[in-house]
Amino acid sequence: MLMLERKMLISVVLNVGITIAEIIGGILSGSLALLSDSLHNFSDAMGILASYIALRIGKMKKNEKFTFGYRRAEILVAFLNSTILVGVSLFLIVEAYRRFSNLKPINARIMLPVATVGLFANLISVALLHEHSHESMNVRSAYLHLLSDTLSSIAVVVGGLMLMKYGVLWIDPAITVAVSLYILREAYYILKESIEVLMEASPNINLESIKKEIESIPGVRNAHHFHVWRVGEDEIHFECHIATRDMMLSEAQKIIDKVEKILRKHGIKHVTIQLEVDRCEEEGIICPK
Repeated sequence: MLMLERKMLISVVLNVGITIAEIIGGILSGSLALLSDSLHNFSDAMGILASYIALRIGKMKKNEKFTFGYRRAEILVAFLNSTILVGVSLFLIVEAYRRFSNLKPINARIMLPVATVGLFANLISVALLHEHSHESMNVRSAYLHLLSDTLSSIAVVVGGLMLMKYGVLWIDPAITVAVSLYILREAYYILKESIEVLMEASPNINLESIKKEIESIPGVRNAHHFHVWRVGEDEIHFECHIATRDMMLSEAQKIIDKVEKILRKHGIKHVTIQLEVDRCEEEGIICPK
């Protein structure tokens, strides 16, 4: 984890440097693609910094105020990062449309060297975080920032070469649109997943199957009022009511142990079971109230 945090800080420094260089280069050359790449790099720097802070917060211990701990700090940052990516992409698509309507000359001799430097810096950042890109939604959103910038830099370099060779002005906004659409698509998936976690949506678990497995336990009459949610990306919590016959506490504990064993097969480790006898009138999977 410490190695990941160091790599993230290095990436922040690299992206701040790229941002400054590309803003200056974009203004001097008149390249929208280069300016758009600088915006991506700035959002990268802020996104990775936020992800780093979230990692630090997520390691804080549980307390009486935050009994689940601080794991959702990473989900909040993933949501923020993906929202920023969507916003920046839409903004750049609009700007590219305006540029199509009013094509302006671009100094490719300034644009190309700056874009090349940005490309190499982005490649270094991507290499630093690549092995950690599947560790969490938070790191994945930061990695997506870097990957999108790398693709953007590649596109800008290719565009610069085409401008120098063919003088095709429309290539600059066309590259901006292509890269923005790709980023928009990738950011959507992270945004969707982070919203599901924040809204406490059930993960992809077959509740009907779990209900049947629980009700196959001897002594269980009905399992109902399920609640399944994620606190962090991989921390799944489950609670339900189980109707049983009247029994001794030792027998009831055996039922709870068997239920927990069933749920562990579905990746659920945090379980709360409420045993009851002829208590609930509604016995469906979802509580209607």
